Amino acid sequence: MKAMTSRERVAATLARQPVDRLAAHESFWAETGRRWVAEGHVRDGESLEDHFDLDIRCGGWPNHVVDLDFKPVTLEETEETRLTLDGNGARLRWMKHKGNAPEHIGFTVTDRRTWEEFARPKLVQRDKRRIPFESYRDARANAARQQRFFCWSGIAPFECMHPLCGHEHMLMGMAMDPDWVKDMVQTYVDLVLWVQQELFAAEGKPDGVWFYEDMGFKARPFMSPEMYREIVQPGHAQLFGYAHSLGLKVIVHSCGYVAPLVPGLIEAGMDCLQAMEVKAGMDLVELAKAHGKKIAFMGGLDVRELISNDTARVDAEMDRKIPALLDMGCGYILHTDHSVPSEVNYESMKHWYEKGRSYRAKSGAQRAPKARRAKAAVGV
Repeated sequence: MKAMTSRERVAATLARQPVDRLAAHESFWAETGRRWVAEGHVRDGESLEDHFDLDIRCGGWPNHVVDLDFKPVTLEETEETRLTLDGNGARLRWMKHKGNAPEHIGFTVTDRRTWEEFARPKLVQRDKRRIPFESYRDARANAARQQRFFCWSGIAPFECMHPLCGHEHMLMGMAMDPDWVKDMVQTYVDLVLWVQQELFAAEGKPDGVWFYEDMGFKARPFMSPEMYREIVQPGHAQLFGYAHSLGLKVIVHSCGYVAPLVPGLIEAGMDCLQAMEVKAGMDLVELAKAHGKKIAFMGGLDVRELISNDTARVDAEMDRKIPALLDMGCGYILHTDHSVPSEVNYESMKHWYEKGRSYRAKSGAQRAPKARRAKAAVGV
C-alpha cells in the first residue's frame, strides 16, 4: 500500500478501512515536555505532536464558563496548592506542581434553584466571546499545511456540568430531580451546537469532532446505562448527529470505567472511543470483540508500562493487544490509556512510536475468519 498522509490515515482508521500503518496521537503533561526540553531532546517551543510526527491536531475549544466577565480569584495559597473561585462559582483546590484534576471544595450551583438563578441566564445568552475564532483558524490552517487530521475539540454535557455543580450534586440531581439535569444537558447542548455552527460557518469545517466526557471512575461508571440513556444520551445524539450531518466522524474521550455505557454511546453516534483506562478496569481487546464492527478505538495501552521505562514491558503490552485488534480488522489509533507524565523517559517515548508504527493493519482476505480464508485458498 502506498504511503498515506496523516489526514488520509486517520480518516481511513475511523472508517475502519485499510491503512498503510497505525495512526498515532498522544496527550502529554506540560511537565513532560519541559523535562525533555531541559534534557535537550526537544527544542524549546517545539510541539511534541510535531516532534513525534503525530497524525491528529485539535483546536476550537470554546469557553463554557458561566460568567465570562468574572476574573478567577485566589482564596488561599500554600507552597503546594492554590484554592480558587472561578467563573462557574466553583471553589477548587489545585496542585501547583502537578497536572491533575482539582479537588472540589464547594459550588454555587447545587440544585435547580441555584442553576436557574446563577447559571442558566448567562448560558442561554449568545456571546461570541465564547468562540475562539482566531486560534481555531490558525490551528486548522497549520493542520492543513502539514496534512494532519484536524479535530474540533470541546466538552460535552456531562463534562460541562460537573465543573459547575460538582459530581455529587449532579448525580444526586439525576436521581432526585432528573428534569433539572436534563435542562442542564439541553442548555449545554444548545450552547455547543451554536458555537460549532458559528465557528464552522466563519472558518470552515474540521475533519472530525472530539468530545471529552469523563463518565467513569474505578470499576464503575458514574451512572447506570439506564440513567445515561434517559438523561445524557439525548444530548449526545444531538451533538453527534450534527457532526454526522456535516460528514464528520465523532471521537469520544472518557476516562474511568465506562464499558456499560459504550452501547448507548454507539447508539448516540460515537465513531471512536478514546482512552479506555486500564487501571479503571477497561479492556481494549474485550471492547474490540464486543464493538469492533461498529466503532474504532484509540488508546487502551497501559501507560504504567510506559512509565516503567522498560522496553520489554512496553513491547509485551503492545503485543498483547494491537495484533489482536488488527486480526479482527478493527480501526485502531496508537495512544496510551490516559496521558504521558514526566516520569516517562524520552527514549521510552521514542521506542513507543517506533514499536507502534511497526505494526501493519491487515486488509481484505487477511481479515476474513480463518475458516473462510481456508476455503478461499482452495477455491471453495
